This record gives sequence, structure tokens and C-alpha cells, in this order.
Amino acid sequence: MPNRTLDHHIAGQWLPTTRKEMDHLGWNQADVILFTGDAYIDHPSMGAAVIGRVLEALGYRVAIVPQPNWRDDLRDFGKLGRPRLFFGIHAGAMDSMVNHYTANRRRRSDDAYTPDGRAGARPDYPTIVYAEALKRLWPDVPVVAGGIEASLRRVAHYDYWQDRLRPSILIDSPADLLVYGMGEKPIIAIAQALDCGTHIGQLTDIPQTVVRRPLNEVPTGGTDEVVLHSYAECRQSMRAQAENFKMVEVESNLWHGHTLWQPTGDIAIKVNRTNPPMTTQEIDASFDLPYTRLPHPRYQGKRIPAYEMIRHSVCLHRGCFGGCAFCTISAHQGKFIASRSKRSILREVRQVTQMPDFKGYISDLGGPSANMYALGGRDLERCQRCARPSCLHPKPCPNLNTDHSALLDIYHAVDALPQVKKSFIGSGVRYDLSMHRTGNPDIDRVNAQYNEELIRFHVSGRLKVAPEHTSDAVLQVMRKPPFDLFRRFKALFDRVNQRYALRQQLIPYFISSHPGCREEDMAELAAITRELDFHLEQVQDFTPTPMTVATECYHTGLHPYTLQPVCCARSQEDKLAQRQYFFWYDPQRRRAIQAALRRLHRPDLLARLYPNAPGAIRPPRKPGR
Repeated sequence: MPNRTLDHHIAGQWLPTTRKEMDHLGWNQADVILFTGDAYIDHPSMGAAVIGRVLEALGYRVAIVPQPNWRDDLRDFGKLGRPRLFFGIHAGAMDSMVNHYTANRRRRSDDAYTPDGRAGARPDYPTIVYAEALKRLWPDVPVVAGGIEASLRRVAHYDYWQDRLRPSILIDSPADLLVYGMGEKPIIAIAQALDCGTHIGQLTDIPQTVVRRPLNEVPTGGTDEVVLHSYAECRQSMRAQAENFKMVEVESNLWHGHTLWQPTGDIAIKVNRTNPPMTTQEIDASFDLPYTRLPHPRYQGKRIPAYEMIRHSVCLHRGCFGGCAFCTISAHQGKFIASRSKRSILREVRQVTQMPDFKGYISDLGGPSANMYALGGRDLERCQRCARPSCLHPKPCPNLNTDHSALLDIYHAVDALPQVKKSFIGSGVRYDLSMHRTGNPDIDRVNAQYNEELIRFHVSGRLKVAPEHTSDAVLQVMRKPPFDLFRRFKALFDRVNQRYALRQQLIPYFISSHPGCREEDMAELAAITRELDFHLEQVQDFTPTPMTVATECYHTGLHPYTLQPVCCARSQEDKLAQRQYFFWYDPQRRRAIQAALRRLHRPDLLARLYPNAPGAIRPPRKPGR
């Protein structure tokens, strides 16, 4: 016999996922039904849960179908019936192709967003597959797509896994409308318009949405709207695609963006302008919704790896102004920081402390970059006119306020709670931000205090930072600071550990095969990190993902901002030749690396990595050393 009490309890706390749960709520029909490629975790870090809760707060009846089976007769797509307003598609918190494939295009054997890490619970490109299934069953019901996959494929983009330029995903997917970036504002506007009887085809101007329009609507002049090179032009010209990317990135990072148009075949893709950054009140309203912070009880007894990472963590802000060339955060969340209030953060921390399995440790007080909370321009009018893709590269913007006082205040307030034994920082820290010397003695003193307290009180044995490379030339392409700054931070980390008798590790992240990187650069990286006594663990090959500077360099061979050629490791052989240097300490790789260094005519690097190897020649000492 089914446990009706339990069913009702579930339906009262989570968004319903079955017809039975809807029945217990007394619903004949949902207003909105969301389909997601992830397991349903009712947590503010999970996009489908956020959109569901935002709509629920406005009084809409929202149901959710996690990881529907697309291989059978599509019964999962019809089991909750027809929604009153629209279907929503959220492919997942992680891009489906990155989720499924390694940098070598090999199929992964697990999926962190699926119960027990099981692979195969979602298709490639769920935004396309789910929309096709829904339109087959319900051709007249509006379908709205959003999330990372849709957001980063809003215009023509290079697809690494198919090794070709693809058009906007709205060309391949029959979804009626696409939401890009943070979706709370657009989804509210869409739901309210449809609820008032507006046809989905009339929703052509909502900010942060993408729609199909007739070619004759593309502006021909006398407007501040931006017309990109057509998809056909970009397929013919790498320069055209590189020029497009620069315009798209600039517009996605503007405070007051402009509408973009891209002719694609016999229609045009219209990318409506961005919204201004969310205010503290707006972001609080989203995070303060009644999330259970738990996976749906349907997964009882199963482990969802991605949830294990966030269950006792709290996100402090959205956005990132670092502008790293290989990262998509600013393309999706924007470069302007939207920070939560102290009240909202402490409310969520207290909620975490009430969880039955909480042992007194907050695993992360962080965000896209752990230490950008409450930071931004001193003069916001200057920010509203700014088109820089990064506030930190090539040097920190003189208008940027880097005062870490507000973040320290959050750390102190959380640690003062009696239920909290310790709070850790699990997100990556931008040491170039906290170590930047402003010339203001008060701010420099506070930031030095931040660095010391971070290392002394908030490291769970290991602190993750991301120098990414050692070559200044490669770091310039990456939009990362010079490696000497990492040396300074490591020296500080070692001093603090020694002063307080701590036994903590600094874990640096590095990337191989990034555009601009040559095999010799990787050999130098190996020699430098060996001399710093690192046996690297957190390493990865560069994976081209849509809407990053590095991907455009890889695809076009040109840097979008200079249109100058950029060298790239493209073949499997070249990528493995670079990657092997990460593991110079592996006896099984020693012979191949030594042979490669001889081929490169670098006996000096051979000596630095393998002092006793045949042919190793140390450079002569400089006078006075």
C-alpha cells in the first residue's frame, strides 16, 4: 500500500514530480512543467529548482520532471499532462557535452548530477532533444528553454565535439523562446505575459531572451542595435566569426546592453539586451525562497555526487569580473557582482546548521570566485559606461573597489554562530584580487588581514587557487596575472602555516593546450612547479566550450580582440605532448619526456627536471651567484 501521508508530505515541500503528488495538492493541471537533465535537488544552486520556486512564489503551480526518458514512447513527457502556460527546459547545471565527454572527446563513465553518479540519464543536447519530444506530443504548447546549454549557444558558436560552427540553438531546437543568463526576471515576464493571454509569438522584446524573427526586421541603420555577421558569413570567414565574438562578449558584459541580430538562413536570431545587474533585494528574494535544500525523496538511499559538494555550502554572490579567457561565468552570470545581504546569508547558514547530518562545518562560503563578494566599481556611473571584459586584466581597474571588509564581516558573523565550529572556503580564491596593492593603507591592511585569516581559519587542509600557467605569454592570452604573483602568494601561505604550526596544502590548478601555449611552455611549467615542490594533481586539458575567448582562438586561429594569429594545439598528438609534462614525476613517462626535451633542444629543461639524465646541461651560473 502506498504511504499517503508521506506522499502528501513530499508534495507539500517539494515541487511535484508525479501525477500522484499533483493529486495530493489538489491540482488538475500545472501552470508550468519544467523538464531538467539533472536530478531534482531543491537547492538555490540548481537552476531548475530556482526557476520553479520563483514561479511558485508568484502563485503559479509548477511541476518538475527530472531526467525524463527520451528513448522510449516519450511517456515521461506526457505523464503530467498539458500545462496551462508553458513547458520549460533546463538541460542541466553543467553543459551536457562537457558532462558527457572528456577533452579528448571520450565518453565519461559517470554523471555527478545523477543518482549514484550513473551515466546515460540525459541525452546529448537536451535542449534540442527535450523540445523535440514536447513539440511532438504538444505542438501548440509554448516551450521555453534556458540554463547553461541554451544560454551559451544563443548565437552561432563553435562546437568542439562536432568540430564545426553551429547556428544558434534556436535553429536546431523547436523551442519557441530562449532565456539566457540569470533567468529569474525573464521567466517572470514570460509567465505573466502568457497568463494575460499574450501569444508566445508576440513575446519578442523581453530582455535576456532570444527569439526567431523575419529577416526583414533586421535593422539597416539609424539604431544602436548590433547586427552581427550572418551565420553563412561566419562559416566562410574565420575573421567574421572572431569579430562577432568580440561584439557578443562586449554586449554580454555591458551594464546597459544592446539588442543583437544574426541573420541565419531565411530568418534572423534576435538576442534581446541584457538586464542590469540584480540588486541585493532581488538576489535576496531568489535565495530566500523556501528551498528544502535536499534532493527529492524519490532518490532516497541514493547518492548524488554534485549534491554532496553543495549540501553544507552557501553561495554569497553571483557574477565574476575576472574575465578569464577560458571561462563562461561572465557570459552567463555577467561581470558585475550581485551580492546577497548579510541577513540573507546568515538565514541560509542557520538553515544549514539545522540539517540532521550537519556536524558543525560549513564546506564553502563562496561563489563563482570566492572573494568577490560586495566588490565593484567605486563610481558606478563609470561602470555603466565600461566595455572592458575584465576588471582585473591586464591590471586591476583603478575604479575597482577591492576592500575585503564586507567579506571578512560575513566570515566573522558565520563563525560566531554557536552551531558553527568552522567555515571553509571551497571555491577558488582570486589571490590577484586580495593581494593587489591599492595604495590605500586601510584597504591594503584589511586585505592583508583577509589573506591571513583565509589561510589560518578557512582552509580545510587544502586551499585551491588557479594560476593556470607559468608562462607570462600564455597567461596574457588567458587573461590571468603573471606567475610571480602566485609565488608571492605561496610564500605568504607558507609563512602563515609556519607561524601557526599548520599543516595545510596549497593546490594550484593548471591547464595544458590552452591557445597560445607551446610544448616548451609546458616543459617550463613542469620545471618551475617541480622547483616549487609541487606534484600536480588539479590539471586539465583545455576544452573549447561555447562563448569563450579561448574557444574562438582555437576555432578561428585568431584572437578576437586583435585579430592576430594565435598558436593552438589541435591534434590529439600535440595535446598529449603538452599534457605529459604535468606528470614529469611518473616513472612511466620519464623516457618520453626526456626524448621530447631532446627533440626541443632544451638540455637546460632536461637538467631541471632530470638532473642525472644523459644530455642534461645546466646553464652556467650568472656572476655573483
